[in-house]
Amino acid sequence: MAVESSVLLKWYSETARDLPWRREGVSAWQILMSEIMLQQTPVVRVAPIWEEWVERWPVPSAMAASSQAEVLRAWGKLGYPRRALRLHECAGVLAAEHGDVVPEDVDTLLSLPGIGSYTARAVACFAYGQRVPVVDTNVRRVVARAVHGNAEPGNPSNTRDLADVAALLPRTRARAATYSAALMELGALICTARTPNCENCPLPNCAWVASGKPAHTGPPKKVQKFAGTDRQVRGKLMAVLRDSHRPVERAQLDIVWPTDPGQRDRALHSLLVDGLVEQTDDGLFALAGEGTP
Repeated sequence: MAVESSVLLKWYSETARDLPWRREGVSAWQILMSEIMLQQTPVVRVAPIWEEWVERWPVPSAMAASSQAEVLRAWGKLGYPRRALRLHECAGVLAAEHGDVVPEDVDTLLSLPGIGSYTARAVACFAYGQRVPVVDTNVRRVVARAVHGNAEPGNPSNTRDLADVAALLPRTRARAATYSAALMELGALICTARTPNCENCPLPNCAWVASGKPAHTGPPKKVQKFAGTDRQVRGKLMAVLRDSHRPVERAQLDIVWPTDPGQRDRALHSLLVDGLVEQTDDGLFALAGEGTP
């Protein structure tokens, strides 16, 4: 059973969200920035930061000329700040080796720092209109239900998932690129993980609905918590360093998580290992790039 392209494209043309990176005139670099930011981060948090970045760093060389610390500070509370470091590194490569332009073919995109399978295909598709399968969590869930009749998609498989979506793409490039966006939108707005809105689904046929919406039979999905985790502690430590434009003493970091010194030390060590934080020769701490005179 296929996910009918004409029906899905009509629904998308009528209901698609007006996201800033979908508008006319947005460059491949700016789309790449949005894709990096949107990984594991809601649209509502990304949009205002992305707007600021587009104005501040309209081309890769502009970001490459900034320090790691400046990029990390501008990243703010988007989470998973290693993404910002990798994007800064990628900007340097684009400026030095690609004429300040994001490549349009998947293989070259995959050779760039911090660019994985999903991001490479998303940029090729959404920035350049290429007919390539783009598979994220939302797309996998739609295909699992509409095509395979399963409540959940199961474990990711790059080969299988890409083949599943490639088989659904319309033949023409323009329709295929829009279809990829529509498939993603359907999973984000209608075919959601917890409470799918089947009554408003535009698809006339869905294997999962046709089989009576069988429950997921595998192990329950683990819900990622945040409160009390090392991620929360790392975020608090990073906030102190973002707010200071000079190295800080250890005591300023210790006060953000006094209840569990061992966890705090572990979180700080992981930030140092990840290259997000530096320690100066005299024992102070700073954002990457600000620890040396």
